[in-house]
Amino acid sequence: MKSDVVFSGAVRRYDLKRPGVKVGYGLMTLFCILAAIVALLPILWVIISGFKDLQEFNRGVKNLTDKRYYIQFLPQSFSLEGYLKTWNQFKYVRYYLNSLAVVTGSVVTAVVVNGLFAYGLSRLKPRGWKVVYGLVMATLMVPATTSIVPLFVNITKLGMGGSFIPLWLMMGASAFYVVLFKNFYDAMPTSLLEAGRLDGCNSLQLFFRIVLPLSMPINIVIVIYAVNAAWSDFLLPYLLLGGTKLETVMVRLFTYRTSDRVNNMDIIRAIVFSIIPPILLFIAFQRQITQNVMSAGIKG
Repeated sequence: MKSDVVFSGAVRRYDLKRPGVKVGYGLMTLFCILAAIVALLPILWVIISGFKDLQEFNRGVKNLTDKRYYIQFLPQSFSLEGYLKTWNQFKYVRYYLNSLAVVTGSVVTAVVVNGLFAYGLSRLKPRGWKVVYGLVMATLMVPATTSIVPLFVNITKLGMGGSFIPLWLMMGASAFYVVLFKNFYDAMPTSLLEAGRLDGCNSLQLFFRIVLPLSMPINIVIVIYAVNAAWSDFLLPYLLLGGTKLETVMVRLFTYRTSDRVNNMDIIRAIVFSIIPPILLFIAFQRQITQNVMSAGIKG
């Protein structure tokens, strides 16, 4: 039988025997439930609204008694016909694959390129590394939108328009990711790297064989940021991939919205399809994500 002194979270078991703590714990639980409802309600509203037809969405349901229309949260029927129609119009499979290619390349470059850069600043420390790190920190104060014009001009001059490569490389040049990686690498025991050098590893082998595998907590954090940024990015993919067969989901959603053949319900259903992959990803890896984020917060 476990002792009562064992921690079960922020509140100990025997603390709940005190009336004040029990009331506070109940209020905190109620607040968390209300916060979860507020956070999930917009998503549920969008998904449920997708089952309605255009008249039901705009005017509501007609009451047989007073012949007036009333807005209802739940639809009259949960028919998938509208979703299937929008899916066929949108041709989501191709745009899902395009977005998946962008996300995959962005995650690889975000972890490997930024990790290598931070590894050099944290462990190798070449001459002038403090100046370089100071410049990296200074770029955090520059808004990302100010660089979109020169970035697009340079990409065009290099002839890389209509390609996923610029989107991948952009994720490999993030000062925020470099700072996160460096702070994590600074706390890593030096003895592990020294043991690797005794086994004959060079600096590059140390990174891929020791540092990168042992950095899974911060790697997962970077992956979360990279997936969210790459999937939801619109402006640069629109400038580079707009009008091509490589359009991402967000770019296609914009062009689909401006079409004359769609209505509000088609747009809502298209939005549902665009948010499904991130939701499924979080549900599938929820435990790993929360555990690794907590570990990164403690170790970093």
